[in-house]
Amino acid sequence: MSGPTAARAICLFPGQGSQRVGMGRELADSFAVARRTFEEADDALGMRLTRLCFEGPEAELALTEHAQPAILTASVAAQRVLVETAGLVPAAVCGHSLGEWSALVAAGALDFGDAVRGVHERGRLMQEAVPAGEGTMAAVLGLEADAVAELCATAADGDVLAIANLNGGGQVVVAGHVAAVDRLAALGAARRARVQRLAVSAPFHCTLMAPAAAGLERFLAGVSFRTPAFPVVSSVTAEIVTGGHASLLVRQLTAPVRWEETVRTVMGFAPSVALEVGPGRVLTGLLKRVAPGLTCVPVGDGEGVARAREVLR
Repeated sequence: MSGPTAARAICLFPGQGSQRVGMGRELADSFAVARRTFEEADDALGMRLTRLCFEGPEAELALTEHAQPAILTASVAAQRVLVETAGLVPAAVCGHSLGEWSALVAAGALDFGDAVRGVHERGRLMQEAVPAGEGTMAAVLGLEADAVAELCATAADGDVLAIANLNGGGQVVVAGHVAAVDRLAALGAARRARVQRLAVSAPFHCTLMAPAAAGLERFLAGVSFRTPAFPVVSSVTAEIVTGGHASLLVRQLTAPVRWEETVRTVMGFAPSVALEVGPGRVLTGLLKRVAPGLTCVPVGDGEGVARAREVLR
């Protein structure tokens, strides 16, 4: 990769919810490095993750313990294709929750095999932390974060309810006990806010995930991290991190995703283009809310790779 644009590219790695049946298949068919990435994931997990990504079934792929390693693998495969075909060396990288694991792999701070096994365990722990039907998440539209925090404090009424994602552009996601979220919905409606329940299997990024955080901490005690080859911005602190990665990945489970602040931090590198490296276009949409003047290229298939190579010339 060469030229002034290339030196100012940033990479955004997607989180859970971006999975879809067929993701990564085109890249694996076209690029040996992507194919090897999926094979490496299969070997690390001792299961046919590749078949699940390429063929489904969708319901099985959507299970948290499968979706997380699947998204990570598809994201790393796309990143490796960009490195091999365009010489990608980003100015900085970040990831939305799960995507932070992909960012650490891309920066050489975490081995891919450890990451695949780690997010598989992460997904299992997160799913088991709260009994089915007891917790949920909801998007609150039309209120600022401070107002949503006040509503959470009022609606909790002894239950857990907290801000889980600060996505920017007026989109705030809350997580907690179902009854508390229902109370928040009623309070929000009275203030002309729209509260939309999300199709998730657990209340992520709140204190109900404490048992999962404890389990993940035990797993990560046996994992080695290295200094990143380029800046990684954590969605927990919205700051550049050079160490303490394991601690941040543990904190991530119970702390809110500070996505708007994270994006503003990577914008400090004065990028001329952003790449959403992995499946879907969720982060491309969110970026328009925070930095509407910055072009973002979703890179999850051959067309995305071709466009990325064009803008990185």
